[in-house]
Amino acid sequence: MGKRILIVDDASFMRMVIKGFLTKNGYEVADEAANGEEAVAKYKAVNPDLVTMDITMPEMDGIQAVKEIRKIDSNAKIIMCSAMGQQDMVVQAIQAGARDFVVKPFQEERVIEAIKKVID
Repeated sequence: MGKRILIVDDASFMRMVIKGFLTKNGYEVADEAANGEEAVAKYKAVNPDLVTMDITMPEMDGIQAVKEIRKIDSNAKIIMCSAMGQQDMVVQAIQAGARDFVVKPFQEERVIEAIKKVID
């Protein structure tokens, strides 16, 4: 069975793009969340192998969500997804416990490479 991944992004289009990359490369989408609060709740519910996490979202941003998820599971594997020009946010995310980051607009190879590096 493929590794199970939780996709977190407030843009449904971005979730759809990531989902396409994942399923095409043999990963299973465990669930999707549109904000940090949903991400934390769904992480508890589905216990995924990995999370792709957007940084800028309503309710709770990605950095706060990483901190909350790491409280639940200190070994959580999380990859941050950010737009260009958010380097300071990426640094904060890594300090919060994210394992890697990919920059939007996504390139499929980079997303899959990051996932393989973190999961395998």
